[in-house]
Amino acid sequence: MTVRLLPCGRRALLAELDDVLGFQAALEQAPPDGVVELVPAARTLLVRFDPAVTDAGRLGAALRRVSPVDSRAADAGEVVIPVVYDGEDLADVAAETGLSVASLVDRHTAGSYVSAFCGFAPGFAYLTGSDPALHVARRSSPRTRIPPGSVAVAGEYSAVYPSASPGGWRLLGRTDVRVWDVERDPPNLLPPGTRVRFRAVTA
Repeated sequence: MTVRLLPCGRRALLAELDDVLGFQAALEQAPPDGVVELVPAARTLLVRFDPAVTDAGRLGAALRRVSPVDSRAADAGEVVIPVVYDGEDLADVAAETGLSVASLVDRHTAGSYVSAFCGFAPGFAYLTGSDPALHVARRSSPRTRIPPGSVAVAGEYSAVYPSASPGGWRLLGRTDVRVWDVERDPPNLLPPGTRVRFRAVTA
């Protein structure tokens, strides 16, 4: 595995690599001395450290010796999300992919997803594991408001909108599941590493 390490201030290194989840899982299983936080993104992992315990040089050498593991070993549980597939973009995505609406729904619910990282808004989890046939581009013109609970796809990811917000993802359906709830402990239902499955339901 090739990893590129970049300094981020005096207390962090940014690791650029392909298998972020596997690298993160390996670090969670056997964290190097001084590591205090791991922050995943699409192709990077921010590794924050305590400068009283280690430094960038020692930590960098330790990170280069890490081999990714099966990210499923770092099991944060599985969440099943019931979805009513009646989204505004459902028919258009089906036509673009050459699938019937029923086949599109079957493929989306057949996926075994993993929350890779969160961003854009609190609780907005980028879910990997989509069928390649469902990899579609964002809308050319984003919507000014997408309702909370909207289930959407864009690129290689699926997601559930945690709150009302603008967005350009393609809407396949909706769910009543609250993926972000400040009254819940913890508020985020889909932290990185969580396995997710979608289940089709009627309205």
